[in-house]
Amino acid sequence: MGRTSVVILYITIAVLLLFLIFHSPNKTPNHRSRRLKVRSTFNFNPAASLDNKNHEHIPFDPLIADIERRREDKEWEKRYFDSSHKEIVDAPAAEAQPEWEDFMNAEDYINDEDRFNVTDRLVVLFPNIDIDPIDGYVTVHELTEWNLKQSQNDVMHRTVRDMELHDKNHDGFISFEEYEPPSWVRNSGNNSLGYNVGWWKEEHFNASDADGDGLLNKTEFNDFLHPADSNNPRLLKWLCKEEVRDTDRDGKLNFKEFYHGLFDLVRDYDIEEHNASHESDNVMEGSAKILFGQLDKDGDGYLSEEELLQIIGKLHPSERYYAKQQADYIIQQADADKDGRLSLTEMIDNPYVFYSAIFNEAEEYEYHDEFR
Repeated sequence: MGRTSVVILYITIAVLLLFLIFHSPNKTPNHRSRRLKVRSTFNFNPAASLDNKNHEHIPFDPLIADIERRREDKEWEKRYFDSSHKEIVDAPAAEAQPEWEDFMNAEDYINDEDRFNVTDRLVVLFPNIDIDPIDGYVTVHELTEWNLKQSQNDVMHRTVRDMELHDKNHDGFISFEEYEPPSWVRNSGNNSLGYNVGWWKEEHFNASDADGDGLLNKTEFNDFLHPADSNNPRLLKWLCKEEVRDTDRDGKLNFKEFYHGLFDLVRDYDIEEHNASHESDNVMEGSAKILFGQLDKDGDGYLSEEELLQIIGKLHPSERYYAKQQADYIIQQADADKDGRLSLTEMIDNPYVFYSAIFNEAEEYEYHDEFR
């Protein structure tokens, strides 16, 4: 090959390389290129605790939950601890922390690759979830238990904050005299949701007092605020009693009261199918009569508070219920081979489902890129 031919070949190759470089993508595909999202679990509206449909998303990652809690505590202090109360430094949540922990936005933190690597984080969390049994897979049961633990940590954290507000003598217990209902209840009058039924009243307080000493410790106060999650039989019975505060005040529910009240909360039906078929009133009433008959164990034509214990979990879903719903959603979204469980690879390939799941008003989970 002559000298001229060699020069032409090299020039051609160089032009080709320049063309490929110029037209190649600026960066290689990367699953971290999308911004991970988290949604704050904090809600300053106390009424939301009485509304099952407004349940907050359960934080998956305890590290992220801790960052969010620190920011929540700052807002809490601003709201409640001013010159008219006590010094902020007395608050347990006000202990000195590194500045980034106090003010870092959780979303900014998880998207800062110098501080947070989502793959490494899932590798760390995986063996903490895969424990029953330890087999290299995360099941719905394991994920439910993990979610429940994270949720309980969040709930107890807020309970401790509430105790701080109500424990006037700082003895670690709440008396009924010390406790004040939330301002939204006090300001709305005696016919409000809180006062018209038994919430925040002495009967509720006494039912929460498991040891009967007239004071609520941290666990009892947590049950008082979240009775649906309590194992205290007196409190669960009180919760059922609240549901039979019926229109004629006889302490029992007849079929008419059940059909026009609780039935829509406890019946099993497919929402989409229901909306599409527009069930007739006769079909609805027939289903209600069947369920009413199943619940009416003594056959007297009324539902007592004891008989309502069978369905109290549907009337007031517990944290375990929501933990299971969130676990089901995560498995559905991330289970690539559809074997009903998650491998570490499947979790790493789907980080968004763990850090972006939210609970909507229809009690179903959705995946969203935008939360704010």
